[in-house]
Amino acid sequence: MKTGFFFALAMSLTAPAWGDVSVTDAWARASILAARPVAAYFTIESTEHDRLIELRTPIAAKVMIHAVENGADGVSRMRHVKVLELPKGQVVTLIPGTMHLMLMGIDAKLEEGTSFPMTLVFENAGEVAVEFRVFGPAAAGPKVTDQ
Repeated sequence: MKTGFFFALAMSLTAPAWGDVSVTDAWARASILAARPVAAYFTIESTEHDRLIELRTPIAAKVMIHAVENGADGVSRMRHVKVLELPKGQVVTLIPGTMHLMLMGIDAKLEEGTSFPMTLVFENAGEVAVEFRVFGPAAAGPKVTDQ
């Protein structure tokens, strides 16, 4: 009995305790045409260091994270981000003009006022299901839209 108790205690002290991941303000812009890529955004925070390693949604064939970089020539370019680092306790926000999700291979138009599911897969926290609200094609975000 004592051996089992001490083993369980030792395991609880040495096992990593991964914190919670919080995803808020998940939204996307409505699409103008069915076959065009769609941009999506969110705010994310983790209580422990983690990494966003995969994104899946039934509405798109592929989801990628893009960072917008301004070149020396003044031209903005998108760079694929394979893994999104989430430092412990730091808020990471994807907003228009900076980092965003790009949903590609969409079969139908995304209509304003609808929503869709997406699964975010983290290296440590595992899978987190998130519902993305769809706003107008020129929306600046949920906080602006909700006012």
